[in-house]
Amino acid sequence: MAHPRSAFGAPLPGGAASGPAASDPQRPLAADAAVPPPDLAGAVDESTWLDVIQKMDETYAQLVADEIALEEKNAELEQSQRFVLSLLSAMSDVLVACDAQGVIEQTNAALDELVGRDEAALHGVHITALLADEAGRAKLQRVLDTPALQRGGTVIELDLVDAQGQAVPVDFNCTARRDGRGRRVGLVFVGRPMAEIKRAYHQLHEAHEALKRTQQQLLHSEKMASLGRLVAGVAHELNNPISFVLGNVHALARYGVRLRQYLDAVHGGADAAAQARLRTSLRIDPLLADLPSLIDGTLEGAQRTADIVQGLKRFSAVDREERARVDLDAVIERAIHWVCKGTAPLFEVHWQPAAQPCWVMGHAGQLLQVLMNLIQNAYDAAAGAGAGAGAGAGAQPPQLWIQRVVDARQVTLTLRDNGPGIAPELLSRVFDPFFTTKPVGAGTGLGLSISYGIVERHGGVLQAGNAPEGGALFTLQLPSAA
Repeated sequence: MAHPRSAFGAPLPGGAASGPAASDPQRPLAADAAVPPPDLAGAVDESTWLDVIQKMDETYAQLVADEIALEEKNAELEQSQRFVLSLLSAMSDVLVACDAQGVIEQTNAALDELVGRDEAALHGVHITALLADEAGRAKLQRVLDTPALQRGGTVIELDLVDAQGQAVPVDFNCTARRDGRGRRVGLVFVGRPMAEIKRAYHQLHEAHEALKRTQQQLLHSEKMASLGRLVAGVAHELNNPISFVLGNVHALARYGVRLRQYLDAVHGGADAAAQARLRTSLRIDPLLADLPSLIDGTLEGAQRTADIVQGLKRFSAVDREERARVDLDAVIERAIHWVCKGTAPLFEVHWQPAAQPCWVMGHAGQLLQVLMNLIQNAYDAAAGAGAGAGAGAGAQPPQLWIQRVVDARQVTLTLRDNGPGIAPELLSRVFDPFFTTKPVGAGTGLGLSISYGIVERHGGVLQAGNAPEGGALFTLQLPSAA
């Protein structure tokens, strides 16, 4: 019968060793030490030795398990350490960890690169050695001496010495580092060099200024386009009174020559018969009768010219900030007059002003610009759809219907044309800057956008849609100032 053996290969008492373990020259000496001394062999029975060897096996198994667990913990610790180091290396912000006295214990690659020194050279150095001036050292020392920092961190700007020996401003956030008992054992400084931020801010500021200049140029371009339409109407309107005044002035000049000739004869001592003949030949009596009408006509033409110029001055005051009560009906009539006289002579506008003025609060010039844009767009849409003189005998001319509804709180103005209307997918983009359906060079795409902004500043609403009977429908609502 085989004798029992322990996990160490030792023979149990009362039997001889047999098997491979007995002949193994590399067998541990501890296995032989398990054999009891000769003087105790008779005093201890076999079951006692079995219990001892079993306990030794359990202890050995536990040691092996503990060693495996320790190796796993070490592997996890090394992995965590590598992860933390990778985070520190990946940080673009500089990081310095020091003890409570300010001695550096840990840095990251960003700081090492900035100051031109590796972590080993910085370890054990006081953090104030990184600063460029005494003012920064005093500021930092006050932070180190503050026992209770803010929970969210204390912001401090310091000048560090970079690898080239130049001062680099860094905006640091300083937080306390605590142990398991909550006691402060050190400080952590995380910061970003301000030179990069200042450079980015400078570039952003330059881009913003360039955008503002471009916006002003575009607004000026749209204003000039509106002014061009106005000037076209003004030129046509001024042509009649100026031509009338010029004709009267030429007639008055001819009359002056004849009167001077007659007066020279009178003062030259000519006899009565010669004066009578000269008076008849020079038509002095009809001339004198015609003078009052010539003078009145000249004055009327000059007054009409002055009125036109005054209307142009009111339009040019778009940027004035003063607000006053404005008769909206008068603004509508003026806008219709300028557009039709300027670029749309064949435009039929159906509009009937009320007997009483329609008062709103705002800028007459700005509201005139809005209405001229809406009326001009209505004409362009209707004429571009084939209406007008060039569309054939059966085509309808471009038309616009303007209606106004007044209540106690607001004035609602609707403008409907006989054009093709607005495509449903474009309705949400009508008031976007630079959006236009006109050909290239025919519009800036800013007219409706600027008009929308003007109406909004007046406390009103400008909406676009399509009328049930066809054509585009624009609705303008303004607060009433009755």
